Amino acid sequence: MTVHATAIVHPQARLHPSVEVGPYAIIGANVKIGAGTTVGAHTVIEGDTTIGERNRIFHHASIGAAPQDLKYAGEPTRLVIGDENQIREFTTLHIGTAGGGGVTRIGHKNLFMAYSHVAHDCVVGNGCVLANSVALAGHVEVADFVILGGLSAVHQFTRIGKHAFIAGGSMVAMDVPPYCTAQGDRAELAGLNTVGLSRHGMNEEQIGRVKDAYRILFRSKLGLNEAMTRLKAEHGGHSEIDHLLDFIASSKRGITR
Repeated sequence: MTVHATAIVHPQARLHPSVEVGPYAIIGANVKIGAGTTVGAHTVIEGDTTIGERNRIFHHASIGAAPQDLKYAGEPTRLVIGDENQIREFTTLHIGTAGGGGVTRIGHKNLFMAYSHVAHDCVVGNGCVLANSVALAGHVEVADFVILGGLSAVHQFTRIGKHAFIAGGSMVAMDVPPYCTAQGDRAELAGLNTVGLSRHGMNEEQIGRVKDAYRILFRSKLGLNEAMTRLKAEHGGHSEIDHLLDFIASSKRGITR
């Protein structure tokens, strides 16, 4: 283990021998860090925080701090981070709250650019990009391969579907369906993230069905329930369509349209 002489690592912290800790970093008692992870200068990692393998944490990040929630009263909650994430300068990732399930959970291979913020009880999937100054409020769910443009923000309890693309500066207040792009204040749908779908292996036939689904759901004059019934009848049984229908059917905040 390489720990700079000026860093403060609590003796109860559990760090893999291959972890590197930079100057003036502070690591608390209930922190666990996996193999190959590097911790940059002046970073603070506290709370009950588990960090996986091969993460790169840049200087001045704040990880595992108490949530910015006035209801939080010091109850034991956690932050769990997977493998191979990049956590850039001044990123803030908070532990959960008892009322929200007690865990903030982050998957693998995500990029959190400078000043991005993940609040209490959020769930971030795999392969996501949060650009500079993106802010996720509490209880937000971000599925796999989502890109959030710089200075965008997501309202609490909102879900962002798989492969969605949120344009820079957007204010998202309702669920964004999988595969879609959204932009504006308040955000509205602006089309499909076909580039992202292609990059992640969706073939032309699948993308064609997704385009047809978008037209039926959001560009026809049908009500949403009627549109879903038609879409299920025409394309049901295909995994990409069933996933979209399930997301919409389970929405509690309502769907961005």
